[in-house]
Order: sequence, then C-alpha cells, then structure tokens
Amino acid sequence: MNIGEIARRAGVSRSTVSYALSGKRPVSDDTRRRIQEVIDELGYRPNASARALANGRTSTIGLVFPPAGDHYTGMQLDFIGSVVEAAATYDYDVLLSPSGVDTDRSFQRLLGERRVDGAILMEIRLEDDRVDHLAALDFPAVAIGRTADPESGWWVGLDHTALAAACVHHLADLGHRRIAFVNRPEQLLHAGYESAHRGLDGFAKAAAERGLTVRAYCCGDDAASGQACVERILHDDPDTTGLVTLNEAALGGLYRGLAQAGRHVPRDFSVTGVVAARWAETVTPQLTAADVPAAEMGRRAVDLLVERLGRPGMPPRHHLLTPPISLRASTGPAGVPRAAGGGPDTTP
Repeated sequence: MNIGEIARRAGVSRSTVSYALSGKRPVSDDTRRRIQEVIDELGYRPNASARALANGRTSTIGLVFPPAGDHYTGMQLDFIGSVVEAAATYDYDVLLSPSGVDTDRSFQRLLGERRVDGAILMEIRLEDDRVDHLAALDFPAVAIGRTADPESGWWVGLDHTALAAACVHHLADLGHRRIAFVNRPEQLLHAGYESAHRGLDGFAKAAAERGLTVRAYCCGDDAASGQACVERILHDDPDTTGLVTLNEAALGGLYRGLAQAGRHVPRDFSVTGVVAARWAETVTPQLTAADVPAAEMGRRAVDLLVERLGRPGMPPRHHLLTPPISLRASTGPAGVPRAAGGGPDTTP
C-alpha cells in the first residue's frame, strides 16, 4: 500500500496526501479527515525513508560510542541501554556508530548521508575531534562527558574530580594514610579520556590536602588485570590499607587479588570508588561508592538533544552531576599496618 492508492481512494492528488502526512502545507479539515479514514481503513504506515525525504527528519538519533578497548564494559552497556530507552519515549530510534575520530568512515557516513537528526557522543576526550567537528558543522549533538572547554558545548557529565576526591576524604576520615588509585587502562589515559584524567586529578589533590601517601595505577578493563593490579599495589607498598577505583570492569579482580593476599575487606583493607550501583552491589562485601547514574545521564542527554532539535539556535546547555557516596560494606577503620614481609608491624 502506498500514497498513490490512498490518493485514489480518497479522491485527492498524491501531493495532497503527502502534505497531509508531512504538514508542510495546509490541507482542509475535511480533506485531512477523508485521507485519515482511508489510512485507518488500510492500516497504512508511512515508509521511514520516504517520510524522512518529505519532512527532513529521520526520527533517528546517532549514538557515537567507540568501545574503549576490545569490548564494551558493563557500565558502557548500561549507558547504551539508557539512551535507547530514553529515545523511545520520544519515538526516536537509535543508530549505534562505533566511531572513534572524525576521519572514521562510519562517522562520516552518519553525517554526510544525514542518517540521523542528531547525535549523542560518548567516551569523551579532553581534546575530542568528534566534538570539534560537529560544532564546526553546527550539527545537533550532545556529549556524555566534558572536553577541556566545557562551556561551549551541550553535554551531561559526571564530576569525576569531585567524586574521586570524596572517596579519598572518606578513606582519610576512617584513618587510612596509605592508599592507591586504580584508574582505567593506560592507553585511555594517554588518549586523553576525560574521566581518567579528572578522576586522577581529584584523587591527587585530595590526597595532598590530607597528607596521604599514595600511588596511582592504570588497570585493564577486566578482572585478571584487577587482580594483577592488586599484586603490584601490595608489592610496591605492603602497608597500603585502601584503594579508590574508577574501573568497575576490574572490580571483581581487585577483590580476588585482596583475598589471595590475605587481606580481608573491610577489616584490614578498604575499597571504594566511582561505580554504577548495580555493579557495586554484585561484589561481596558490597562496594561503598559514588554511584554512577547511568540511566539518568542517558535520559538527560536525550532530553537535551530533543530540546536542541526542537529549538535551533539555543545557547549551549549542560548538566554536571555529583552523586553522593553510598555507604555499603567495603570500607572501615584503617587496620594495623603490615611490615614488608607481610607479618604484623612491631614498630612502636
């Protein structure tokens, strides 16, 4: 069934049917009603591509989300799901583009062929070619994350600097004096991933304020890397009694490494970090953490993009979220420091 058959049965021209569907030109109420009756009788649903040609909209948004490594982490999948669910409430479909930079062919097709009305960008870097490219084209886009120049763009972000600092202060308040920071993989830090850099900055500044002895580590996005990271931490400083992590994918391995080293959580080692609630609650004991509100961030990003599409020319808007630390069971008062050999410290 097509527009031609609808026009024949309604006794109008094809262009009149097209105008009634797209709203590009006025159509009398009687004619519109007659066309709608035929559409309802036939169960006609306009072809998406034809509708896009008629009204200049695809009813699709692009989610530009390159995997940070060779796979998506659980938290990254949470973000993807939240965007898809939020877009559906506005009757938008989502086209996922695993594109990294503005020279990527998939990214260029997304823009050049106007496959989407707007885009949401994830895995943001402090200096991000994709953000700059879309801004230069004035293409409607919203980032989940902030570049080094956040005031000029549309984005929803998590304040990793403040959250990492809050984790440090929480451990310091419990008496921990020697703590470690477990960051994302080294290649992401070198690539300028904003969460990795801002989290490290917040950790270092808060540790300096509290006069703590600290070490920072990069860690792969998997459990085996987490376990190996704990081994390095305890080798470098056996008196470490706590850690802060941004790496939810390595969380299970961090716990396993501590158990194999004979460190009980939280009796003699505390663990905290910035992690989505559902991942913090999968480990035992459950992780005291600043919970990443993935669903809220995805929803807010879609809201901003739909608002930008509906009101072109608006000044940039953004949201910076700083969720509180959820106290669970993985942190406690600092235990007795251990000597380098692993036994009790007998220093008076």
